[in-house]
Amino acid sequence: MDLFLTIVKLLSNLAIPLLIFVIVAIAAIRKVKVYEEFVDGAKEGFQVAIRIIPYLVAMLVAIGMFRASGAMDFLTSALSPITNAIGFPSELFPLAVVRNLSGSGSLGLMTDIVKTHGPDSFIGRLASTMMGSHETTFYVLAVYFGSVGVKRVRHAAIAGILADIVSVIASVILVRMLFR
Repeated sequence: MDLFLTIVKLLSNLAIPLLIFVIVAIAAIRKVKVYEEFVDGAKEGFQVAIRIIPYLVAMLVAIGMFRASGAMDFLTSALSPITNAIGFPSELFPLAVVRNLSGSGSLGLMTDIVKTHGPDSFIGRLASTMMGSHETTFYVLAVYFGSVGVKRVRHAAIAGILADIVSVIASVILVRMLFR
């Protein structure tokens, strides 16, 4: 188990620098002007940001209304016997739900969780792992699909929700394996 933990820590420390190096190396081999492409991408990103602002505002208002209504607290209380029975801390249920909707909203929840339970607690580590593996599915559907005019998301919503459920399950399993 110690060897496994050492390998995981080494890979996590090297992942981003190695990825950047590989991208730059492939670009150099293909004779791509990396800086110019980066600037062009930044310009496109700015234009996308301008197009998605109305959808972003609508999503943030909806999330604010959901949390302010007390619906999240009610859901958490109602589902706590089930979540606790399967080994999923009920304190993390709001994070699992809000993460589907908003990255910044879920970051706020995670900050509260880490302040309450500590970053090295089981709940703190699980919250951090969920943040890294869970997608903002409905945010992506509303903002990005909406900004390009996609009206029917078809299977994207179901696939996104299933991926989010799998990421929560995998997070619980891996955090239990690595830190208990």
